[in-house]
Amino acid sequence: MSASAQANRFWLRIIYIVSFIIFGAITFLIIGPRPEGLKGSLDVSGLPKINATLNGLTTILLIIGFVFIKQKKRIAHKNTMLTTFGTSAAFLTTYVIYHWFKSGPKLYAGDYTGFYYFILITHIILAAAIIPMALITLYRGWTDQITKHRKIAKITFPVWLYVSVTGVAIYLMLY
Repeated sequence: MSASAQANRFWLRIIYIVSFIIFGAITFLIIGPRPEGLKGSLDVSGLPKINATLNGLTTILLIIGFVFIKQKKRIAHKNTMLTTFGTSAAFLTTYVIYHWFKSGPKLYAGDYTGFYYFILITHIILAAAIIPMALITLYRGWTDQITKHRKIAKITFPVWLYVSVTGVAIYLMLY
C-alpha cells in the first residue's frame, strides 16, 4: 500500500471517529440527563437566533461556493468552502452550548405538525450524515484529490444545503 493510500485510510478513520463522537455528544445533549443545577446557569436564550443566522450564512456560502466552482474559480471556491465549514463549526459549537445549558428541545406548537416533523426528522438524519460527508469532501479538496472530491461533493452539496435551509425553517417554525 502506498504512503498516499495509508494517509487516506488514516484520515478517513479519524473523520469517522470524530463524526461518531460529535453525533454521540449531540444525541446525549438532546436526550441525556443534565447535571443538577446546570439548566439556567447561563443565559442561552439568544443562541437559537444565532444558530439560525449561522445556518442562513452557511446556505448563502454554499451557493456562492457552488457558483465559484461552476465559474472555475478554484481559489475563491476553496476559500468560500473553508468559510462555510467555519460557519458550520460555529453553529455546532453554539448548538452544543445551547443544549448543554437548556434541557431538551423546544416543542412545536404550530398548526403544521406533520410537515414540521417531516422536516425535523429528515433534518436530523441528514445532519448526522453531513458531518462525515463534509469532512471527507473538505479533506479531499484540501489534498487535491479532485476526482474523488467532485464525486462526493455532488452528494455533499445538496445534503448540506438541505440541512442548512431546514435548520432555518425549523427555527422559524419554533420561534
